[in-house]
Amino acid sequence: MNSGVAAETPDLHGAYPRLSDEQIDRLSAHSERRPTQRGDLLFEEGQRVHEFFVILAGKVAVVEGYGGPKEQILRVHGAGRFLGELGLLAGQASPLTAVVVEPGEVLAVPVDWLREVVRQDVVLGDLILRAYLVRRSLLIGLGAGFRIVGSCYSPDARRLREFAARNRLPYRWTDVEQDEQAEELLRRFGVGPSETPVVILHGEVVLRNPSNAELAAALGLGHRIPENISCDLAVVGAGPAGLAAAVYGASEGLTTTVLEGLAAGGQAGTSSRIENYLGFPAGISGAELAERAVLQADKFGAQINVPAAAKALSVRDGHYVISVEGGSDVTCRAVVLATGVHYRRLQVPGIEPFEGAGVYYAATLHEARMCRVDPVAVVGGGNSAGQATVFLADHTECVYLVVREADLGENMSRYLVEQVEHHPRVEVLMHSEVRRVNGTKALDSLVVEDNQDGTRRTVPARALFVFIGATPCTRWLSDAIALDERGSILTGSDAMRATDLWQHVDRPPYFLETSLPGVFAAGDVRSGSIKRVASAVGEGSMAVRLVHEHVDRPAGSTRQQRVSAPQAASS
Repeated sequence: MNSGVAAETPDLHGAYPRLSDEQIDRLSAHSERRPTQRGDLLFEEGQRVHEFFVILAGKVAVVEGYGGPKEQILRVHGAGRFLGELGLLAGQASPLTAVVVEPGEVLAVPVDWLREVVRQDVVLGDLILRAYLVRRSLLIGLGAGFRIVGSCYSPDARRLREFAARNRLPYRWTDVEQDEQAEELLRRFGVGPSETPVVILHGEVVLRNPSNAELAAALGLGHRIPENISCDLAVVGAGPAGLAAAVYGASEGLTTTVLEGLAAGGQAGTSSRIENYLGFPAGISGAELAERAVLQADKFGAQINVPAAAKALSVRDGHYVISVEGGSDVTCRAVVLATGVHYRRLQVPGIEPFEGAGVYYAATLHEARMCRVDPVAVVGGGNSAGQATVFLADHTECVYLVVREADLGENMSRYLVEQVEHHPRVEVLMHSEVRRVNGTKALDSLVVEDNQDGTRRTVPARALFVFIGATPCTRWLSDAIALDERGSILTGSDAMRATDLWQHVDRPPYFLETSLPGVFAAGDVRSGSIKRVASAVGEGSMAVRLVHEHVDRPAGSTRQQRVSAPQAASS
């Protein structure tokens, strides 16, 4: 590292505020003041950080690749600033190293005490949380963090990149097909091109084509179920409904376990900006909303397990048992099913080779960075398509919105219709459908047909974003829960009519209760639900109230021991 005295980096993004003397005193109660010397490492890349550092005097540099050939100082902090980013609160490994560059003093605050102070001091808590959220976004934008090396045509490379992007993990992508330095990098780590994809952690550890679970464990992402556990409430799915159930369940004293197969946020987590959610007049991205909800659930003691995909639901000794991929079981008194939906695939000739490498079913900063200045196309006429169109139009030179309907306002909210119609880089193709995808190694263009007069045109597009409706994520439940004809979960009176199990129970099912007493459904996966984030959050919180009604009934009043669920088929 440069031996000169480093200048403090100005705060241009509001991500590096200074704490007041009063706020520092508030943190000092169970903390330690430590003198620092030049070269001291406060935390290192690849390690979990257990302390929150406030600089009292001197300067600290935040460095990527510390001690390596490509070491880079990202920020220099002075007195009053605090270190860390979102991973500190989430228990993740640090993507950066903090090294003292000017002697002084720091306040070392145990993370558990920080959580307690944040819980009590709303102003200080919001200041830290806002800064950490912005810092995480900046790191993602810089491409800091671990490195994924592989081919853009590799399904496993696409899987790892999607997992990282959906979980908002800072990483850098190196494409062996296009990056001239990729071969040199692989040679340095003794990896051949045929062995990719690989993940390189803190410049030295190489994971050869890891599973999502292996990558999550290496990064300290979420919790993993080490063995069979028991709890009051198991929530399956960590979208808005599932996270709401986790927050309310844990805050109301229920031991709560959340199982999520890919990433917190669900379908909403792929939304670039939600502008009609109550309390956020400037809008909020689905990823940020999910991050805030995860921290909130964690604060109340909910255990969120990622990745932990549920594969079967059964009854054992009067309790429900959820089998999790990897061999673990979760035994619980009640279940909230909030598995949500996944976008339908577009079935047209030529599309399959580009799935995940030019054809996407989410529009986040991760996908936008890959498009850069190239023209792109969006297919769909609902709010998800409208949000994606507006977001992408701010990152690319041209967006073609292909809409099957003749009226843009038929399925899209008015505020989005106005934004789409008035954006100078958006061209709307009404009553049109994609008939073919063209390209060799990369997506090149689309053939779009007017469904009124049958005329066709070729539209240049280097990326295609598809939002054409969704399918409930219930295949793993098909043998255990009553579903409607579309695969959504029946609840309330509809569930009672669909099964004879309720003949053995001395009460009718609650509004969100399924064909199994004590198993509830919330959010988009529920038959008849309103497909909005606000309604999903409402149903998640309502489900917890109904869980209390179920578990607080006198023993035997539901005669649940007489109710049995067949073993669900594996997904």
